[in-house]
Amino acid sequence: KLYMKWVAIVETTILREGKQLNRAFKKKPNIVLVGFMGTGKTSVGKRLSTQLRMRYIDTDNVIERDSQRRISDIFEEDGEDIFRQFESEAVDRVSKLYNYVISTGGGVVLREENVTRLKENGIVFCLSATPEEIYQRVGHQTHRPLLQTHDAMETIRTMLADRAPYYAQADYTVETTGKTFGEVMTHITNIFFKATVPRKSTKKR
Repeated sequence: KLYMKWVAIVETTILREGKQLNRAFKKKPNIVLVGFMGTGKTSVGKRLSTQLRMRYIDTDNVIERDSQRRISDIFEEDGEDIFRQFESEAVDRVSKLYNYVISTGGGVVLREENVTRLKENGIVFCLSATPEEIYQRVGHQTHRPLLQTHDAMETIRTMLADRAPYYAQADYTVETTGKTFGEVMTHITNIFFKATVPRKSTKKR
């Protein structure tokens, strides 16, 4: 419990004093991961942050820490609209940071302003997977409130179709079906470096 309290204090300090902390480091743009549940945002995000020596933060974790409630409880007790408001508040805070890998909830793209904020200091990658792959990964997980239906597979198909235009707002889409974490990470880092590392001029002086 003491360890968890310490972690919470550290994360809260980072969020509240993000601007001050940013001055101590070169302002590297964030890598923002969006996409449907089960596409690998958390697993890939944590590995990317280690590989690239960037900090890691998850908007769902921010919501749970600030509200002292689980995501599933917020959905059950307050409904999705209230959760989306909490989510937008979390996005507003983390979007002010730099040098972060930011993982987001599957529905963060449903509000256009969330994507706009995340793009201000970051490059947004949408992780994608087939409905079958997603079902295999998360279809039986009981902590996913939106999958608590009589036919989780059909729910996944419907939600993917409904959200497709929103996920298309990302700067890049990365397919994860049949890919290892390493392959997905390589794809993202290659794009990230090309987009952020200044190219040397080829003009003769």
